[in-house]
Amino acid sequence: MTVRVRLAPSPTGTLHIGTARTALFNWLFAKKNAGKFLLRIEDTDKERSSPKFLENILEGLKWLNLDWDEQLTIQSSRIEEHKKAIKTLLKRGLAYRCYATDNELEEMRKSQKLQGKPPRYDNRCRDLNEAEEKKYISEGRSSVIRFRIDESQSIEWDDLIRGAMTWSGQDLGGDMVISRRTNNSEIGEPLYNLAVVIDDAAMEISHVIRGEDHIANTAKQILLYEALGLKTPKFAHTPLILNSEGKKLSKRDGVTSISDFKEMGYTSESLTNYMALLGWSIPEGMNERFTLQEASKLFSFNKVNKSGAKFDWDKLNWLNSQVIHELPPEKLFKSVEPLLIKNGWKIPSQKWGNDLSTLIGPSLVTFNDFLKEAKPFFEEPSLQEDGANQLQATGAKEAISALINELEENPWNGEDLNKAKDLIQNTFSKTKIKKGVIMKSLRAALLGNLKGPDLISTWGLLAQMSKDINRLKKCLD
Repeated sequence: MTVRVRLAPSPTGTLHIGTARTALFNWLFAKKNAGKFLLRIEDTDKERSSPKFLENILEGLKWLNLDWDEQLTIQSSRIEEHKKAIKTLLKRGLAYRCYATDNELEEMRKSQKLQGKPPRYDNRCRDLNEAEEKKYISEGRSSVIRFRIDESQSIEWDDLIRGAMTWSGQDLGGDMVISRRTNNSEIGEPLYNLAVVIDDAAMEISHVIRGEDHIANTAKQILLYEALGLKTPKFAHTPLILNSEGKKLSKRDGVTSISDFKEMGYTSESLTNYMALLGWSIPEGMNERFTLQEASKLFSFNKVNKSGAKFDWDKLNWLNSQVIHELPPEKLFKSVEPLLIKNGWKIPSQKWGNDLSTLIGPSLVTFNDFLKEAKPFFEEPSLQEDGANQLQATGAKEAISALINELEENPWNGEDLNKAKDLIQNTFSKTKIKKGVIMKSLRAALLGNLKGPDLISTWGLLAQMSKDINRLKKCLD
């Protein structure tokens, strides 16, 4: 059997990390089994669907390097096929028109609630005779179409993650609506469960891999597969991604969109790596850091957990920092250069940018951290408490004054770092001020505090921008 799996997002919102993790598991399973990973856009909700959300989904998947095989399928282009299937069910007596009004259904639910019963459709229109149907039509009532569910039936399947699953027909909420309300001579807009079955069958999907919140839908869809004589795929229901409180991760928890993670400066490599760890227990001996290709060779559902996976920012940050720290300076600078330009910062040269990346790269957790670390090279820093205290220390201003004299007598363009060491040595020789005082005072003058990357390299980069001597002179003022 050829493995064919799919992701079927709805363009009613941005690409959520839960949807992206589902895409990843589908992609890994397809690659492991030399199969196909397909993409279908379920855009039948016209009121909420938006081209901007579709663009966000496609861009997010591409950024994550979760490339899909074959042409993109658009669900709305297949509505006639969905309606054809509904007509078949009506003709076979497996579906019927329900004329109950919204008000009547609401009263039914209120009554059930008062009796302590779960809300469910009571199948009131299942066995209408011709006269009753004509009466409803004469009253001008519209109808939905419902699929008959045998409540005595037991729906069973072997879930690839959860094992043997059994669902009782009486727990499915009554006969299922498969098309929206419309005039009685027409077929209304087909609904999710019906459309999914028809499309998955047409795309020859062999395995449906999706979140555990779809388990009840799976039971309903299996009944539709059987009623329409279609081949039922295998199912795998992945665990949900949870917040720190153990609840399903949602927008209320802050960042959940893949585009948000990208804007925050996370790499696609670290995010896919981390998403794989959300619910998948890697094989023994496998490092927690891995590529998509490495994961695809070892991925299997017997290592996917049944319980939800809590989102851990610390783990994601660690993975992201590892990816960034391994980037060559040229690639790191290429990744962050758009951020610098957006900030209006003029970069002296490509080499200067690469040298800056070499200097501050080891301290980064995200790409956005580059902005914070690079700011003192483009904008004059404010004097912090530790820097101010240092500049008031004994010998500090004398050291700064001596350094200025050295620079004026022996101009330095910042490229030969050995020259900086000579300048400091000359200052020491002439003033006898301890080198520690000289260097701390120099750092305070250049950066405004006593923390930061290698001092000599920092000085060199500032000197190349002709910003060092002015900062030194300002400290004397």
